[in-house]
Amino acid sequence: MALGGALFLLPIQLQQVSGYTPLQAGVALLPVTVIMLALSAGSGALAARIGPRLQMSIGPVLIGAGLALAARIGPTGSYLTEVLPGVLVFGLGLAATVAPLTSTALAAAPNRRAGIASAINNDVARAAGLIAVAVLPAAAGITGYAYQHPGAFDHGFTTAVLLAAAICALGGCLAAITIRNPARKPARLGRPCFNCAVDGSPLISTEGR
Repeated sequence: MALGGALFLLPIQLQQVSGYTPLQAGVALLPVTVIMLALSAGSGALAARIGPRLQMSIGPVLIGAGLALAARIGPTGSYLTEVLPGVLVFGLGLAATVAPLTSTALAAAPNRRAGIASAINNDVARAAGLIAVAVLPAAAGITGYAYQHPGAFDHGFTTAVLLAAAICALGGCLAAITIRNPARKPARLGRPCFNCAVDGSPLISTEGR
């Protein structure tokens, strides 16, 4: 919800208040994509090794910190000092969160229902984003009048991204309280016995050969 609402308002802030063109506003967020491409695979591998709790606790807090930094974006619109710091922290938070979140949601269901689990995970995210687009601007005092007046929109945007940052931080706290890492299986001694990685009958043991 916090992501959907904040990312809806940020390009408008860049265009209406900071004077960016639509193309410049889009390019300004490209570092998020680059960070996701570079770090998501490693983030997923780390979560598989140590469990998802740490990343799903710290990741949303980083996202919230990035949104809080975005509150500094104003009429000057300096990319290096106002926009880029928040974008980088935001991207790091997303990279830390998305892969463990998806794998945790899918692991909560049996393999035969993985498709349903994936659909529910995406539906909840999309529905929350749509609700935020309607609710967050109103909660921050952004009206139809504000969209046409940079000063009024700037004030509402600051309130909105700080609200979104607080929601993300609460999400990280909730993850730290409620998520438990799966118990690690003890190491087996002797010759290995190979089994299939999916639900089904085990493969033939290699012992005795």
